[in-house]
Amino acid sequence: MSMSLLSSSLPQRRLLASAIGLAVASYACAGLAAAGEKTQAVELGAVNVQGKQEQQEKEYKVDSASSPKYTAPLLDTPQTITVVPAAVIKEQNALSLRQVLGNVSGITFGAGEGGAYGDSINIRGFSATNNIMLDGLRDSANMTRSDMFNLEMVEVVKGPSSVYAGAGATAGSINMVSKAPSLRARNSLQAGLGTDGYHRLAADINQPLEGIEGAAFRLNLMAHENDVAGREQINYERWGIAPSASFGLGTPTRLTLSYLHQSDQNLPDYGLPAIGGKVLGGVDQDDYFGLRNIDTEEVDVDALTVKFEHDFNELVSLSNIARYSETDNRTVVTRSYVQTAGNGINPGQFKYRIGTNGNGRDTTTKLAINQTNLTWNFATGFIDHSLVTGAEVSRETLERTNFQNVILNDVYDLDNPPGYYTGPRNKVDKASLDAELTDGALYAFDTLALSEQWDLNLGVRWERYEGENDSRTLATGVRTQLESSDEMLSGRAGLVYKPVENGAIYLAWGNSFNPSAQALATTGTGLNVGNQNLDPEKNETWELGTKWELLDQRLALNAAIFRVDKTNARVELVDGSYELQGEQRVQGFELGASGKLTDKWQAFASYTQLSSELLKAAPGEDAVQEGQALANTPPRSFSIWTSYQLPADFEIGYGAQFVDQRNVALATGDTPPQASRAKIDSYWVHGAMLGYQVNKELDLQLNVNNLFDEEYYDRIRTNVGTTTNSGGLVPGDGRSAILTANYSF
Repeated sequence: MSMSLLSSSLPQRRLLASAIGLAVASYACAGLAAAGEKTQAVELGAVNVQGKQEQQEKEYKVDSASSPKYTAPLLDTPQTITVVPAAVIKEQNALSLRQVLGNVSGITFGAGEGGAYGDSINIRGFSATNNIMLDGLRDSANMTRSDMFNLEMVEVVKGPSSVYAGAGATAGSINMVSKAPSLRARNSLQAGLGTDGYHRLAADINQPLEGIEGAAFRLNLMAHENDVAGREQINYERWGIAPSASFGLGTPTRLTLSYLHQSDQNLPDYGLPAIGGKVLGGVDQDDYFGLRNIDTEEVDVDALTVKFEHDFNELVSLSNIARYSETDNRTVVTRSYVQTAGNGINPGQFKYRIGTNGNGRDTTTKLAINQTNLTWNFATGFIDHSLVTGAEVSRETLERTNFQNVILNDVYDLDNPPGYYTGPRNKVDKASLDAELTDGALYAFDTLALSEQWDLNLGVRWERYEGENDSRTLATGVRTQLESSDEMLSGRAGLVYKPVENGAIYLAWGNSFNPSAQALATTGTGLNVGNQNLDPEKNETWELGTKWELLDQRLALNAAIFRVDKTNARVELVDGSYELQGEQRVQGFELGASGKLTDKWQAFASYTQLSSELLKAAPGEDAVQEGQALANTPPRSFSIWTSYQLPADFEIGYGAQFVDQRNVALATGDTPPQASRAKIDSYWVHGAMLGYQVNKELDLQLNVNNLFDEEYYDRIRTNVGTTTNSGGLVPGDGRSAILTANYSF
């Protein structure tokens, strides 16, 4: 870590650490004072309730999704939905969204492309980057979601589902669920220390508000820094604060106000130069091919959320959630180009060039969104209904300035990247972009209980999607203005048969749409002169599955076979125009398990097998591409996390992740013949945990990640690479050990 970065971040971390200490001390005193005022009978009751709730928080099995759009429990919902619970996240000490999603098979990750550095996620072979949500609302900013300090759990919905998540949900969607206040007083302080400069301090304070019935306040705080194991030149620093207050808890009318601020300062990792899925010889795993005193990723997130709920009676309820968020992201990435000839390089000798680099983006993303849901429970004759009707409106804007920090034209040996820049800097703005995306939707979902054994699950969504893009090249003054407007009607239907109360068999169909403008507010890309008037891409899925709750409903099992078809993919023609001619298919099956095998043994596991294929390519690429598997889509993937409660207050945990070899990219007529065989190697990664409950208040947890120090690549740029412009692979984290102390009071 550079001394300049360290010195600039220390005051912030010290200030936040002081705030955490003051919060802990003040609430500890308040809690002790409140406890002294209670009678013995009340104390006994509180202990019993706390024990029950704490037990539930330690369980892997989750019975329902957080969104009111899901009108049935997970057991009776005809779709593959995987919920990574708080217990698994805590036991793994998983901090980022990427680490949490490593528990869900069938998910892969991309690397930053062209400076668009942030979470890049594929589900079942299709991108889900534009379908990340927070508490059921779109979270559109392009950034790395680096910390879970204010999140409770993560829900992954698989398969085309525009009816739930809105336009673009070809692969499914990812919903992060925020922590919320409760009426049970509970406070915790967390401190972590580990290898690779790992330091962490966090607090989670939850207290009922004295004198206000049904009111509670919650405060989450975090300060963190670490280097990346196996990539010691990469470092991350961040801090965050998230206060929230709820009123009317336990009453028919409830209001929750919450605010989030998180500030990150990271060194972006553009990975290692690779051709044909293999890192070039002479490149070490720890090499950094950027410029550490130029490259940066600085992100500031501010979000204000208001949630209102009212139960008119036992059958009818209303919920409304609104959010305004603003994300400022400044990213500078130095890109290296590998070559083998020219400019003094002997043919066949690999070197790399840093030329015209230090490219950066200053981006501000703003989002205003509101979602209203009205839930009705009623009967028509012998059919019971759980009906949700709703509306959603949003406006997302992106302002971006592309700039250049330095101009270089230097050549270096592959085994000796400089890592720093000592020449003059000359920041020059190159281009600007203003984009706006507005969305309005009406939807309805209904679960019809046809009999004790048969349910019919229906959903429909009408959506109007409008995008505007105004870009300028500052040097020439050239301005390009684009507009796009689409109306889409998406649906979902599922028939559920329950042979017994704890088991279900289902058949489901669903569709989704991908308008050209769907990524405007995320990366500012996608919409261009050639496709602005094209209709959206269409996707549909069929899924046959079964779900069971066994061992006295403590263990949930699920299995499904599915097919996803994209029937009119956008393809670029020779003249630069686009047509909806492509066809893609992904089919396979999934298995999942979560819950208790015994009173002391829990497991969370999933397996996915995918068969992907490009059925129809762009004209001119048919012979090369058709029949190939889709990029970054492994045929097999597997994940498991399991823990066992030992005697003497010890607990052990073990986890493993497997990702099969996968294509780097689809070969084209311009790539070498071997490109179609370019694959990323498969890998296994293992982790372990040892926990010890010192006493009622204090527990210790030791995590060892990548137990066998496997060298692997979990993020790829879908570019095969050539001898004049290499592709890139980002190494997964090496072995690390982290000791965490959790103090609860």
